[in-house]
Amino acid sequence: MPRPATYDLKGLNCPLPVLKARKRLAAMRPGSRLWLETTDPLAVIDIPAFCADAGHQLIETAAVAGGHRFLVERGVA
Repeated sequence: MPRPATYDLKGLNCPLPVLKARKRLAAMRPGSRLWLETTDPLAVIDIPAFCADAGHQLIETAAVAGGHRFLVERGVA
């Protein structure tokens, strides 16, 4: 499996990280993975909720300096 791309969403506040992630994931093939990097404190709530609603799988969540990283696998929907 190819290494997941990283989508830099740092500096964006709710709802922009989710809106941009939705658009980027929609252009990817099902099963593809994407790292989302955020600084928005609400992303720890918003990204998992978005994944659940949109049928994507949240593979990994990690706190990093200044924010969070989320590894998302695009669902089939």
